[in-house]
Amino acid sequence: MTYNSHVESPDVILIGSGIMSSNLGAMLKKIAPELKIQLYEVSNELAQESSNGWHNAGTGHAGICELSYTPFMRPDGTVDVSKAIEIFGQFELSKLFWGYALKSGMIQNGRDFINPVPHISFVYGEKSVQYLEARYKGLTAHHFFQGMEFTTDPERVHEWAPLLMEGREKIPVAATKMDNGTDVNFGEISRKLIHWLSEQPGCGVATNHRVVGLKRTSRGWDVTIQAKGGNRIQSSAKFVFVGAGGGSLPLLQMSGIAEGKGFGGFPIGGQWLVCDSPDIVSRHQAKVYGQSPGAAPTMAVPHLDTRVIDGKKSLLFGPYAAWTTKFLHKHGSFFDLPGSMRLDNVSSLIKVGLYNLPLVRYLIQQGTQSMASRMKSLREFYPDAKDYDWRLIDAGIRVQAIKKEDGKAGIVHYGTEIVTDADHTISALLGASPGASVSVYLMLEVIKKCFPDLVNDPQRKPALLEMFPCYGENIASPEYSERFPSLDQQAESNLFS
Repeated sequence: MTYNSHVESPDVILIGSGIMSSNLGAMLKKIAPELKIQLYEVSNELAQESSNGWHNAGTGHAGICELSYTPFMRPDGTVDVSKAIEIFGQFELSKLFWGYALKSGMIQNGRDFINPVPHISFVYGEKSVQYLEARYKGLTAHHFFQGMEFTTDPERVHEWAPLLMEGREKIPVAATKMDNGTDVNFGEISRKLIHWLSEQPGCGVATNHRVVGLKRTSRGWDVTIQAKGGNRIQSSAKFVFVGAGGGSLPLLQMSGIAEGKGFGGFPIGGQWLVCDSPDIVSRHQAKVYGQSPGAAPTMAVPHLDTRVIDGKKSLLFGPYAAWTTKFLHKHGSFFDLPGSMRLDNVSSLIKVGLYNLPLVRYLIQQGTQSMASRMKSLREFYPDAKDYDWRLIDAGIRVQAIKKEDGKAGIVHYGTEIVTDADHTISALLGASPGASVSVYLMLEVIKKCFPDLVNDPQRKPALLEMFPCYGENIASPEYSERFPSLDQQAESNLFS
């Protein structure tokens, strides 16, 4: 669906139509209905890059099954689970807001974009079994993970996910499982929220419009937009949010803000194996994550997933990483990476290659491997997998942030970075996982930082509390442990009822 509505002199301009811009625009409009908001999207449809259903795994990242958030067992035999707890709490805000959007009538049909799917961690080998048990003990000591189960019984693992065990040699295995995991179509929730925004007074949404100029002024920002097949238009706003996925770095550089100096982008492409066979799909109802294979980046940790897109269930395995120089899958260019080089970031980009040779080799190897090699990786999860049941598709592109940190250049960051200028008139989002899942938390932080008058206005507090009944409280704290089950039940009731 295309859009072509414009508002004059908006207060806020959103660049990009993915999960970040959609959440930010919707929250701002609910908190302050008088705000005028304009969104520009370069594609002819909404949410077609990183938020597209097939360009991400659709995991509602909550730290339940993703071993990359708790990668090591310490010498004392324990596992640091603080990152998993942090991400679980942040994803809870996404569940609360999307549930509120459904309950309040902003959007409809929650099963179009979110479905309950158990989250499982699966490992094999004695050391990995010991690690997973230590992780389980650390997680279940916190009230977020009270419903988690752990087993080393192959028969029990078979009950949870039969494809994992059939045809597997007899070696030590272990798994954890929580039933309240989710599968999320981030593209669909983005489209629903933006469609709602487009129907609100004082709001405009324009697809087929590329932002080609950003210039700071005393009033905020002058923005130049190129309409596809048409003329350039001018707009201005007090605040600009750059949520253009892989396209955010060039726009951040275009802005010229000091806070954006030194940032580089390291694009990593990806591919999935997909199975649509009803007989196989019906026998796997879970998102199963394993351990990272050596130099693999976080986004390439293997997993075998139930996926629900457009009402149809499939199985997905991967991702297989790949070397690329494009920043966007559909609207990118192979000149994106070289074109992003500046005097302030070129040394970091060079050092990425020097300090991360195993990663570079891994990406080249992944991108050039045969279908037989990909199936061999799949069979580590699903031993009885047959070649003819699976097809290869593109999994989109993630542009990892590169910056100087603690005096050392060339570090690849696999998280999410929000870059905001000193005057709080522009914010840009860089990076990848677990970005989409924690997008509501991230955009709430942008609102707190860039719109302090809104969040500190007592008259706005009821709107915030309606969206987030826990607003202003730390739901991860021990003091909240008795109240958390009812909060989570409220979110799930609104989402799935």
